Amino acid sequence: MWQTKDHETLAKRGITPEQAEEQLARFEKGFPFLNIVDTATIGRGVRLVPQDRVETYTQVWDNYLASGKKIVKFVPASGAASRMFKDLFAFLNEGIFTSAIQSFFAGIRNFAFYEALDAKCREHEGMGTENLMGSGRHKTVLSVLLGAKGLNYGQVPKGLLPFHCYADGQVRTALEEHLAEGIEYAQSGQGEINIHFTISAEHRTPFEQFVTKVLPIYEKRFSVRYRIIFSEQKLSTDTLAVDETNQPVRNADGSLLFRPGGHGALIENLNALDADIVFIKNIDNVVPDNNRHSTVIYKKTLAGVLISLQRRIFDYLRLIERGQYTREQIQEMIHFLHNELCTRNPNIKHLEDAELILYIRDKLNRPLRVCGMVRNTGEPGGGPFIAINPDGTWSPQILESSQIDTSNEVKRSLFELGTHFNPVDLVCALKNFEGKKFHLLDYIDPDTGFISIKSKDGHTLKALELPGLWNGAMSDWNTAFVEVPIDTFNPVKTVNDLLRPEHQSAV
Repeated sequence: MWQTKDHETLAKRGITPEQAEEQLARFEKGFPFLNIVDTATIGRGVRLVPQDRVETYTQVWDNYLASGKKIVKFVPASGAASRMFKDLFAFLNEGIFTSAIQSFFAGIRNFAFYEALDAKCREHEGMGTENLMGSGRHKTVLSVLLGAKGLNYGQVPKGLLPFHCYADGQVRTALEEHLAEGIEYAQSGQGEINIHFTISAEHRTPFEQFVTKVLPIYEKRFSVRYRIIFSEQKLSTDTLAVDETNQPVRNADGSLLFRPGGHGALIENLNALDADIVFIKNIDNVVPDNNRHSTVIYKKTLAGVLISLQRRIFDYLRLIERGQYTREQIQEMIHFLHNELCTRNPNIKHLEDAELILYIRDKLNRPLRVCGMVRNTGEPGGGPFIAINPDGTWSPQILESSQIDTSNEVKRSLFELGTHFNPVDLVCALKNFEGKKFHLLDYIDPDTGFISIKSKDGHTLKALELPGLWNGAMSDWNTAFVEVPIDTFNPVKTVNDLLRPEHQSAV
């Protein structure tokens, strides 16, 4: 099966032959469903922070910011914008007219990129956008918008697309909105803001050139200093593609075909950070300045909850480290695990005293994350559940529907009872009570990946997706779910999402 040059290819990618064999074995045996025991809802795994406590938690966070700790805003931004324009491409290439096309052209003047599009149409076609539309040349408009000879938005990274237009004529990309948002909750006491964007290799140059151009503008406007870092998914996290018989697929030159391992690969990028606290939020979930108040309040609330939990965890671990704890304090720690972290051990009553202390220490001494959860409104995405871990304990997990055995009536019922979904709104603590970094790769559940079906040159192939960044890659973290308002979740999955009121309020 393996050819001589395959070993050289694997070595260049940092993948051992044993790891390659493990990947092939995964295709053969698949991934098990996760065993969920409950749906996480308000009072059962999801916290509802009372309004009178919101101010308390935001103050906790503001005080922490002044302590000199390193804060990083981590933004996955590797995707191209092509998915946003799926319907437009279908019309341009195949003539498939849908309501999405109708809505796009009806609202075309309300897009932040309209002026750039109009100018480019005049440059290439000798007339403006509306004149082209008036003469029935809608496909010409789209070719200027998406094509390489025009704005080339079909290949531009989503982070560099114009998202919002302000009343003063200012146009901001998604990346720029993250720059503006970062000053609201991720600014250190020294006026420094660290933002880490994960990007694809082919987009590094345009990202770097764009940041070089706009950064001085924002630093002057907000009187801050930005430290912008870009990183790419490591080649070692790419996975083999296989055919329907689970044999490796090869390129035309006979080399092995690899595919990116999904967003789960970003746990490597997160692990490389030197930071105390990290905010994680997708590149497309941003709004204009005057619609950001709720986002900022609840970002600080999530961070305040995290710091409050972390302080208690550190206090307990220091007691254990010194051996200075009473039986009452041990019971308090168990109560904290059960009620604050929703971590339970069905066999805890059978543990001897020494085993109990080791169990508590092991469960407390882990990376910590607080995850915002939004009430279900039909949006796609994973949700919060209580699941059984490989060691037999229970803990909160974010699961995708593909990880749940919906053929099982009980599991399907629990899935359907879900009240919240995951908007990817996380605040994470990456250091232990001694100030040392956790090695995040030690807290991944390798059984939580999945296999997806793809195609290449008209042939079906199977791809291996690594345990998701906020799913299996954080499976063994301590987790708290907090309900956040729906108005903090404003993703742009299609270009027409930019016509929603929340994205138009800058005008």
